[in-house]
Amino acid sequence: MQMDEYELELLEAVERAEKLERVENFEDELLEAKMAAKNFLNKTKNINIRIPESDMLMLKRKSAELNIPYQTILSSLIHQYVTEKLKPTL
Repeated sequence: MQMDEYELELLEAVERAEKLERVENFEDELLEAKMAAKNFLNKTKNINIRIPESDMLMLKRKSAELNIPYQTILSSLIHQYVTEKLKPTL
């Protein structure tokens, strides 16, 4: 994963620090950081793609059989691919 300049500076500062001290309201800060991370990771992005109409019809048919929205199926397939749980066959 690539880090930007700010992240690299932050990492260097932590590595150079001789002593780290816990903030007074650690539990509150930890909860806020967890919520911020969850909100960031749950963001979605709309995309437009072109796929053959016949594929779209088959996808919608399968999604109706499973009672799962076709967008959810596509999102799941993309997630499985980027997390290397699914390998494409070309």
